[in-house]
Amino acid sequence: MNEIRRGTAEMTAAMLISGTIGWFVLMSEQPVTGVVFWRCLFGALTLLVICGAMGLLRPGILSLRTFVIAVGGGVAIVLNWLLLFAAYSHASISIATTVYNTQPFMLLGLGALFLGEKITLTKLFWLGLAFAGMAVIVEGKPAEATGAGSYAIGILFSLGAAFFYALAALAAKWLKGTPPHLIALIQVSTGILMLLPFADFSALPRDAGGWSILVTMGVVHTGVMYVLLYGAIQKLPTHLTGALSFIYPIAAIVVDRFAFGHVLGLAQIIGAVIILAAAAGMNLGWTIALPRLKSGPLSKEAAE
Repeated sequence: MNEIRRGTAEMTAAMLISGTIGWFVLMSEQPVTGVVFWRCLFGALTLLVICGAMGLLRPGILSLRTFVIAVGGGVAIVLNWLLLFAAYSHASISIATTVYNTQPFMLLGLGALFLGEKITLTKLFWLGLAFAGMAVIVEGKPAEATGAGSYAIGILFSLGAAFFYALAALAAKWLKGTPPHLIALIQVSTGILMLLPFADFSALPRDAGGWSILVTMGVVHTGVMYVLLYGAIQKLPTHLTGALSFIYPIAAIVVDRFAFGHVLGLAQIIGAVIILAAAAGMNLGWTIALPRLKSGPLSKEAAE
């Protein structure tokens, strides 16, 4: 029981930290590529210390295949960050984070395509519900939204971020048994190399406050958050991990409301609730009563 409580506390802290990242991104006043570059750099330094302390830097711990897959996952996770952070300024932190939570459905399709995982009628129901929520959110564009197509661009960026997160999760499935902190170190190190050519060192923060935001994103939102998240995943049952993950979008909506005064319209609230309910159904394995065919065994299998 103590382990469950500790895992719950770690998962809750990790999700609350994740829910504040949008505020740090916007307050940094840095280009998106710069934000992600510095997050990767300070995150890599933090994870390097953590991996060293855990004895994960010894030779022979990774095969070449494992390393290549981890690098591929790193490319995906960096593209995920770039698109998600870019979405904040177009569709608000609340909407971007909610749409981003369609990621389980992206992973569903990728799992069926590359891992041969079964897509059941129940999963298709949750998928259809999520897209219904998406349609409501798209139609719920706020009247004060400025810029031609900006709101739609934000939603597209969020969907793109969800897709690349699903690719990173797929890579993680292939890396089962590999120390997750080491995977995270490889991912952020990959990000440094990817974004170094695009880093604008002439537009650096001019005061300690600006640097503290970037350092916090690397140390807390990357290094510390990974340690808490992976520690929680190792301690908690899957259904509890899935349930606690919804603290993230709720925290992001609260931060967006009180930090930037963004209030969701009625249609956006309805769409957000639909998407989060569908994602909960997927993550927590909820089943629904589907019409049964006369051939009992087949209909039961299809509804699982």
